[in-house]
Amino acid sequence: MATEEPPFKASLQEGAFEVRDYPALVVAEVTVGGDRGAASYAGFRLLAGYIFGGNTRRQSIAMTAPVVQSASGSETIAMTAPVLQSGNSGAWSMRFIMPVGSTLESLPVPNDQRVHLLALPPTRQAVVRFSGLANEGDIVKKTAELMAFVAAHQLPVTGPASLARYNPPWTLWFLRRNEVMLPLALATETSRPSADGVTTPVEQSNR
Repeated sequence: MATEEPPFKASLQEGAFEVRDYPALVVAEVTVGGDRGAASYAGFRLLAGYIFGGNTRRQSIAMTAPVVQSASGSETIAMTAPVLQSGNSGAWSMRFIMPVGSTLESLPVPNDQRVHLLALPPTRQAVVRFSGLANEGDIVKKTAELMAFVAAHQLPVTGPASLARYNPPWTLWFLRRNEVMLPLALATETSRPSADGVTTPVEQSNR
């Protein structure tokens, strides 16, 4: 079965580069230290523990996400892609995106207090795709390329870059899909009168 990915609308695409608008999402997040590789392993283990049963079912809440209830009072939540990582050697943030339909009220409570559930607002992201193992040199190079792309299009960056990995670790290196993502300012809506005098909303890009 295909792994679920969050929906988005692409407003710009040039080769491996893309600008995407994502809807509001719910994520499970942990913060860990160490180098990128060690943090990736530790963060993945903690988040996987949560979705594979390290949680406690909430009472009297209608289930809206694809979960499987167990007799022990925990739930198994479907794995999605990508796994997101951002930060530095002092503190790395790792996120699993929860399945479509998830809410803070419907998801089970993490048993490990290091796992936090967050509701994210809609976002706009500039993205560059690449394959391979996503080592530190690759990430630095692709981040620089993505920064050049957003600068060329005068896109306002609002935060640090994230690394998105889409494949399990046993995937052959040349089949792996990775992305570097940069958050952008959302488009704003203004109003202007149309030819017939009716005022209609118009989306303006922040470029």
